[in-house]
Order: sequence, then structure tokens, then C-alpha cells
Amino acid sequence: MPESDTQRTPRPLISLTWTDHVTGRQGHLVVDRLVRGVASGGLRMREGCTLDEVAGLARGMTMKEALHYDADEPTARYIPLGGAKGGIDCDPRAPEAYGVLVRYLRAMRPYIESFWTTGEDLGLTQDVVDRAAAEAGLVSTVQAVYPLLDDEAAARRRLADAFAVVVDGIGLDELVGGCGVAESVLAALDRVGTGRAGTRVCVQGFGTMGGATARFLSRAGLRIVAVADVKGTIANPDGLDVEALLAARDAFGTVDRAALRPGDAELPGEAWLSADAEVLVPAAVSYAIDGVNQARIRARWIVEAANMPVLPEAEALLADRGVTVLPDVVVNSGTNAWWWWTLFGDIGADADEAFAYTRRAMRGLIGLMLARAEADGTTPRAAAHAIVAERLPVMAERFGWYG
Repeated sequence: MPESDTQRTPRPLISLTWTDHVTGRQGHLVVDRLVRGVASGGLRMREGCTLDEVAGLARGMTMKEALHYDADEPTARYIPLGGAKGGIDCDPRAPEAYGVLVRYLRAMRPYIESFWTTGEDLGLTQDVVDRAAAEAGLVSTVQAVYPLLDDEAAARRRLADAFAVVVDGIGLDELVGGCGVAESVLAALDRVGTGRAGTRVCVQGFGTMGGATARFLSRAGLRIVAVADVKGTIANPDGLDVEALLAARDAFGTVDRAALRPGDAELPGEAWLSADAEVLVPAAVSYAIDGVNQARIRARWIVEAANMPVLPEAEALLADRGVTVLPDVVVNSGTNAWWWWTLFGDIGADADEAFAYTRRAMRGLIGLMLARAEADGTTPRAAAHAIVAERLPVMAERFGWYG
């Protein structure tokens, strides 16, 4: 007799490790769950990336997809997929990195063509992924979803047009995720009646997600008092010039220090942990906040723009100190959802429409999660898990695992 969805063990459907025959570097793919025969999740590249890390990220993608499923929204064209993730153990700045990426994609081609839709994640940009995918012989990194589209040609044109949209010097695809993170912050602050003006924010990581988050929060009236990149922490209690810092970034989110103003201080790398700010946004690597360094945090809110930045033992200790963690599975889900809203036709290739749709969706999810946490007497993460646990069986019954 087959196991029910609630009895099934949390092991992923597929978990594999690839070894590059040229460099010996390893890459991983984990498919946590399929819905309609397809799973969604990006590809990251970083030194030290492990199979366990990728498995955790794949589980997170399953949750993100489920959280954006609304069975009561009859007009939505996008129906969520399953969750997956890829990872390559290599420094993206290394000379051999691009060749490793191309060979990884060649090896994963059967999976990408059949059921894994992927895109940029930590260490990679979408243009690099697309270029490598073309060299690997792929039509697209999201081609597995094409059979689910009503009009494939129109959908592909719409997504290509959306990726061509630039807002104040930054591509729309690089902004929507940060828009979602920023709206998560604003929704949480609004819920407890905290004013935006004067609320201080520290952002760790100034790449795609961190940079866009800083822009949207700054434009909403919050004060960005510190940002951190691989060179260290830049701080100014009166507020940083976010636009100038964005303009001075390289492709990896590192800020040229020549752009700093006289009042901007250069501090050690981990100074971001103890920044004097109400909101802390970890937007870089996983496992950044552990059971030891959490004691340095002074913020009231931690908003996970990165995937898995707060370790469980750290989160428990932070909760004991009255620090609320808004979890990654909700906060940073906007980028993934935007891809599908656009491809399936819920929105067009328009920045204002994309931002409005993202803000509405994220504000709704944050409100639902925080209300559930309050009602259950749990953390926001536990509330998000509870919502997912209720939605997954409904999705499985309606759409099936394998289509």
C-alpha cells in the first residue's frame, strides 16, 4: 500500500553528485518534489557547496512553490511546480569556473530537458547561465516547463521581453527579488506599527538580492546604515548613499571603495552582525548566523534574503532574546514566482506591473504567516511550515507528482 503524503519520509526524489572529469570539481542536483512532472530551483556556484546544502535548498524551493499556490484564486494562470536545486563546488571567480559550469550543464542536460527548470542563484548571473546553457546544447534552462504552457512562443517572448527591461540602470530580473524582500520588511513593520522614517537597516551582501533590497528600502524611507561585501562592512549612521554604492559594484556585488563619501566608515567583515539597526538583512551566503555569533546581533528583525542564512540553533537563541526571523522560504520567494507569473502570463513584461504584483503577493504571504504564528504561538518559520504542510497534499491530489 503506498504511503500517504503525510506519512512519506522527507527524503528527496533524486539526489546525485557529478564529478568534473577535467578539474575534479563536484556538482550536485537534488529534486525534492515534482508537481505535474516538473520541479523549479536555481543553480548556485560557490567554494564548499555540499550535497546537504543543495538538499536543504531544494526543500526550501518546494516550500516556496507551495506558499505561492492559492487554490481559491481561479484566475491565476501560474500553477506552482515542485522544488529542486543545483550546486557546484567552485569559486565563481576561479579561471576554470565557466568551463566547469558548461560541463555541469552538459551532464545535467537530460534532467533540464525533462523536469528541472533552473536559473541564476548565488555566484551566478542569468546571462552567464544562459550563455553556458547554450554552449551545453540546451534550448533554455526552463524548457521542461514548456509543455505546460498554453502558447509557448508567446510565453518565451514575454519572458525575454521582461529580461530586457531595465529600471534606473538595473535589470528587472535583478530587482524583483529585492522588491519582494523589501515588501516583506515593510509589511512586518506596518503590522506592528513601526514607522518607516528613521528605521535603520543593515544589509549583508550587496549582490543582486542585497543591492535591490537596499534600493527599495531606501526609496521607501528607511535608512540603510551598513552594507557588507567580501571586502568588509561599509557603515554610516546617518545613512549610506545606496545609489552611489550600487553604481560602484562589480559583477559579484563588491563595492569600489573609491565611491565612499567622507562620512562612510570601512569596518571589518563581520561588523555587520553588530550593526546598530532595527532590521538586519542577510543576503549573501548560507549559514552566516550561528549559535555563537548571533549574540552580537542587536537588530529586532532578521529578514532572510539569502537562503538558509540563520542556523536553527541560532534562531532558537534569537527567539529567546525577542528577535524575530522572517524566513527565506517566504521572504526571498519573489524572484522564482516572478519568472512563472511572467512565463505563464499572469503579468506582462512591465516593471510597474511586476513590482505591484510582487508587492501584493509578498504582503499577503507575510500577513498570512505572521497571523498564523500569532494564532499558533510559534515562530514565523514554524507557521510557514504549517501552511506548506496543509497545501502540499492539496496540490498532490489536484495535480499529481508526475503530471
